[in-house]
Amino acid sequence: MAGNAREVALLTLSACDRQGAWSDLSLKKNIRAAGLDSRDAALATRLCFGVLQNRLLLDFYIGKFSTVKPERMENKVLNALRLGAYQMAFLTRVPVSAAVNESVDLVKRHSKNSRSPGLVNGILRSMARNIDRLPTIPEEDPVSYLSVRYSHPEWLVKAFLEALGPVEAERLLALDNGEPPTVAQVNRLRGTSEEVLVSLREEGAQVEPHPWLPDCLTLTGGGDLENLTAFREGRIYIQDAGARLAVLAADPKPGMSVLDACAAPGGKSFAAAIAMGDQGKLISCDIHAHKKSLIDAGARRLGITCLTSAVQDGKAHRVEWEGAFDLVMADVPCSGLGIIRKKPDIRYKDPAPLAGLPAVQAAILENVSTYVKPGGVLLYCTCTLQSSENENIVTAFLDCHPEYTLKNFTLPGPVGEIPDGMVTLWPQRHGTDGFFFAKLRRRADNV
Repeated sequence: MAGNAREVALLTLSACDRQGAWSDLSLKKNIRAAGLDSRDAALATRLCFGVLQNRLLLDFYIGKFSTVKPERMENKVLNALRLGAYQMAFLTRVPVSAAVNESVDLVKRHSKNSRSPGLVNGILRSMARNIDRLPTIPEEDPVSYLSVRYSHPEWLVKAFLEALGPVEAERLLALDNGEPPTVAQVNRLRGTSEEVLVSLREEGAQVEPHPWLPDCLTLTGGGDLENLTAFREGRIYIQDAGARLAVLAADPKPGMSVLDACAAPGGKSFAAAIAMGDQGKLISCDIHAHKKSLIDAGARRLGITCLTSAVQDGKAHRVEWEGAFDLVMADVPCSGLGIIRKKPDIRYKDPAPLAGLPAVQAAILENVSTYVKPGGVLLYCTCTLQSSENENIVTAFLDCHPEYTLKNFTLPGPVGEIPDGMVTLWPQRHGTDGFFFAKLRRRADNV
């Protein structure tokens, strides 16, 4: 059945190349359509992630053993080569002969060019003969070297080098190619961390308490979380520690009026409702109707009753919401460069369209700021690491809004005290997703 796993991987990767975006849903759909068992589903997933995480490096190797440049190859032929090269270079348990033969078979089934199987066979057999002495990446240009070595485009490597310096930037690039842990938050409305741990371990889950974040669990070993009793009974929900820390900084309390302006899939809304003890009013919004349904389903599973969902564009003004909320959270659309290890295709985005994001982010922040009561809190956050989408947006907003000031906060673990009210969480420093948030307070006198 492993051959089917490789075919699922090929079809998913080829669709990703054509559409320019990765989708976990498309991978899961292909896995279901092929009827893969859990072992082959795990292999298909590993192959997809592995190829995307190492695509530039794999293309470098392929180019060294081919007379045809990778960019001139047919989509599915190139992806079959990447799958074979990835298995040989990274998956030591897969026999080299199997990696070669399966890729050739894939091309026989999916390429219209009769010469493609021979091309793939020749390239991969040449690579197999040299697997212990693969071509070295030129190191004269640090940006080019790191780009190929860790399969990040040069523009992104330059940005990380500028922000972090060479040592820490390389640590981040390497971490982007690792396997992220699955992090779950305990729903205190339905039990304690201790009770949830016992339940998960009784079902064979590999789970440990988070090292420094209360009511947070780290799961390893894979498996379908949705089949676990604790998940079905709404005792846990999946949310990275970084997103949970943003809500801790916002500090929602029982009885508050809270607006989550860009909520889907709902994790921050759920965290806020739990912190509120399910007491108060929480409006959870998203611009897409189908995502509203996801929020509603999550709230039902968790037993949250204080939440009302709404379809709402964060840029579109609601007069009736002016000055109505004690807390407004705005997790704005962003480039997503803090979650590359979860969505490996993000690194390959064309940077040109990303240049328009700050205008959207600023417009949302400007609009939702009018919904905060005097004395209330506005939380701005993103899952990116770009200052142009983070600090620059907040600073520009404050320059135009003297009624707002940054408010300090303290968080557990390595984050600690944030005296200036803004923090960037870096995966290599904090062990979380890359995340940014700023806590702003509206003056009580509304000047």
